[in-house]
Amino acid sequence: MSVITKPLRRETEHLYLPIPCKIVSVRDLTPMEKLFRIQMPDGQELGHKPGQFIQLSILGYGEAPISVASSPTRRGYFELGVRNAGTLTGALHHLSEGDEVGIRGPFGTFFDVEKLAGKDLLLISGGCGLAPMRSLIQYCQDRPEEFGKITILYGAKTPSERLFKEDLVDWARSPAFACKYAVDCVPGDGCFDEGEIGLITVLIPPLKIDVQKTIAVIVGPPVMYKFVIAELKKKGMTEEQIIVSLERYMKCGVGKCGHCAIEHLYCCLDGPVFWLNQISGLRGAI
Repeated sequence: MSVITKPLRRETEHLYLPIPCKIVSVRDLTPMEKLFRIQMPDGQELGHKPGQFIQLSILGYGEAPISVASSPTRRGYFELGVRNAGTLTGALHHLSEGDEVGIRGPFGTFFDVEKLAGKDLLLISGGCGLAPMRSLIQYCQDRPEEFGKITILYGAKTPSERLFKEDLVDWARSPAFACKYAVDCVPGDGCFDEGEIGLITVLIPPLKIDVQKTIAVIVGPPVMYKFVIAELKKKGMTEEQIIVSLERYMKCGVGKCGHCAIEHLYCCLDGPVFWLNQISGLRGAI
C-alpha cells in the first residue's frame, strides 16, 4: 500500500490557523446540498484519510466542521458535500468557482483501510452520511484488490433527496460493488424503481453475509444507528465487527473546547470514527 500524504500542518502553533484554499468547482447535489471541489495552495495535498473532517471558515461568518467527501486517492483536490443549514453553510452556498475559504485540518480518526484489508465490507449510510462514506467508497473503487466483497446500502427520505445520484448509478454498474438503495417514501404519484421503499433497515435481512470475514461501517443520522445495529446483530455480527462515525458539534477540532464530549471521549480526537465496542456502554453515544 502506498503512503498517504501527511496533513499539511500538524504543528501546535498552526492548529488554529486556517489555510486559504480555492474553490475550483461547485455543483448542485440536491436543492439543499452542493458539492465543492477545493484545492490547497501551491499544489499541496490535504493529506486526509477516509472518514476525517476539516474545519471550514469564511471571514465574517465563522467556522464549521465538514466531513471530507472524497478519497485521498483522488489527487490534486478534495471535495465537501455541504447542506445549507446555517449561517456559515448558507454563506458557502453563495460562493462560486475562484472564491477562497479557510481550511484547518484534517482532524479526527478515520476508516482504517489497513485493518479493513482483505475483509468483506458492508457500507451503510443514510442521508448526508453518504458524504463521509463516499471517501471510503472511492478508496475502495480505486483499490478494489485490497478488499473482499463490497456491499453498499444507502437510504434517503425521498428520491429527490438522495445525494451523489451520478455516483449511485456508477457504483451500481461497477463490478466492484453490490448496491442496494432505499427511500423512506415517494411523494405524490411518483415512483422509485431503483430500490426499495421503506427505511434502510429493509435492505439488511435479505443480505447473505459471511459473518467471519465481514466488517460493517455505518454513517448517518443518529436515529438510524440503533436500528441498523440491531439488524446486523440479528445476522450474527458482533460489536467488534461494526464501525460507526458519530455526528457531534465539533467547535475547535482539537479537543480543547469540550463541545463534542461523549463522557470521557472527545469526538474530534477519539472519533468521529469508532469501533462499536469502544462506545456501546457510553451514555448518549448511540
